[in-house]
Amino acid sequence: MFSSPWQYFTDPVLQAPTIGSMLMCLSSALVGVIVFLRKRSLLGEALSHATYPGVVLSVLFMAAFFPLSSDLLALAILIGAFLTSLLGLWAIEKMERQFHVKNDAALCFVLSVFFGVGVLVASRIQFTHALWYKTVQIFLYGQAATMTDVHIVIYALLALLLAVVLILLYRQIEMVIFDRDFSKTLGVPVRTIDSLLFILLVLAIVIGIRSVGVVLMAGMLIAPAVAARSLSHRLWAVFLFAAAIGALSGFLGNYLSVEIPHWGTRQGWNWKFSLPTGPMILLSASAICLFSLLFAPKNGLVSRLLRILRFREQCIAENLLKYLWRHRPDGQATLTDIKKWQTLSFLQMRLLLWRLKRQGWIEENSEHVLRLTKDGYLRATRIIRLHRLWEAYLVFLGQGAEKVHRSAEEMEHIITPELEKELSELLGDPKEDPHAQPIPPKELTL
Repeated sequence: MFSSPWQYFTDPVLQAPTIGSMLMCLSSALVGVIVFLRKRSLLGEALSHATYPGVVLSVLFMAAFFPLSSDLLALAILIGAFLTSLLGLWAIEKMERQFHVKNDAALCFVLSVFFGVGVLVASRIQFTHALWYKTVQIFLYGQAATMTDVHIVIYALLALLLAVVLILLYRQIEMVIFDRDFSKTLGVPVRTIDSLLFILLVLAIVIGIRSVGVVLMAGMLIAPAVAARSLSHRLWAVFLFAAAIGALSGFLGNYLSVEIPHWGTRQGWNWKFSLPTGPMILLSASAICLFSLLFAPKNGLVSRLLRILRFREQCIAENLLKYLWRHRPDGQATLTDIKKWQTLSFLQMRLLLWRLKRQGWIEENSEHVLRLTKDGYLRATRIIRLHRLWEAYLVFLGQGAEKVHRSAEEMEHIITPELEKELSELLGDPKEDPHAQPIPPKELTL
C-alpha cells in the first residue's frame, strides 16, 4: 500500500529532503527545549518572523548585483536572515531593559514590524524581479522537497554543534534554566551562556525556515519540547526525547507528503491539492505532541484519569471492607444492605464484588450473602487502624475531636507504611483514638 520507509534514505531524489528535514527538526527540537523551559516560547515566533526581511533583502541584493550567482544565493539568504534575526533579538532586549516594555508587547512589536517590512519589500520584488520572488516565497512557507546534499551537510554541522555545546555545558545550562540567581553565586557566566543559547536559537531558526518556513518555524521549536516534557521530568531525558520526536517528525512529514497523494491517486481519487512537506512536518510533530499529552505514562491526561478512577475504586472497595468490619459483627452483609450503604449501579456493584473476590478479601455464598475472608478482615483492620491513627494525630496537633473524622476518611486510603510508622512513633503507639475507640495493633493488620 505504501512505499518502504527505507527507500527515503536511499532514493537519490528523496534522500536529501528526508535526511535534511530530520536533522533540521532534531536541531530545532534541542533548542526548543531550552526556549520552552525558560518560558520564552514566543521568542521563537518573533525571531522566525524577524528573519523574513533578511531573506527578502538578500534576494534583492543578489538580484541587483549578482544575478548570475545562483550558488551564492543560499549563503546570502542565510547571512541576511541571521543578521535581521539578531537585530530583532537586540530590539527585544533593548525594549525590555531600557524602555521597560513588557515581554509579550516587545515580542509582538518586533514580530509585526519586521514581518511587515519583509512583506513590503517582497511586494516590490514581485513586480521588479518576478523570478526571484518565487525564491522569497519558498522561505515564507518552506519547501523541503528541493533540498540538496549541501543542506544535509549544513544541518548535520548544526546538529553536531548543538550536541557538543549541550554536552560540554550541560550543568551550566541546567543551572541557568532553573535557577539563574544560584548560578550567579556559583560564578557561572550567566550572560555568556545566555548569549550562546540565543545564537544557537537564531541559527536553528535561520536554517530551519528553508524546510518549514517563517510562519511555521515556531511550531517546530515548541511541539517536540512539549511532547518530551510530558514524558520525563529529567532534563537530559527531555533533550533526548525532543531530539527523537523532532527527527521522527521530519521523516513523517516527508513520508506522508509523498505517500498520501500517491495512495489517493491509486484509489482513484481526483486530488485537487498537494500536501506540502513543511506543514506535514509540523502536523506530524503536533500529532505526536497531542498523543504524548494524552497518553504519557505519568503526565498524560488519559493516564491521570485512569489513576483517578483506580483510586476511586480502591476507596470504595476499602470502604466496603470497613463497612463489613465495623457494622457487621459476623462480617456478613447482603447485596440489599450494601446498596443502602453505597449508591452504586448494578454493573458497578458486580465489578466491585468481582474485584474483591478476586483479591481474596470477600466471599459470597449461594444465598448471595457476603462475608469477609481472613485476609479481608486483616485488610479492613488495617484501614480502621490508619483511620483512627490519623484522628489521634489531628487531635495531637490541636484540632477538636468532633472535626477529625472527615479528614481521616480521606487520609486512610493514602497513608503509606512509612508514614504509619512515623505517626505511631510520634504518638507513642496509642491504643485508643480521640473517641475512646481501640486502635487495632499493627500485628493484626494486612
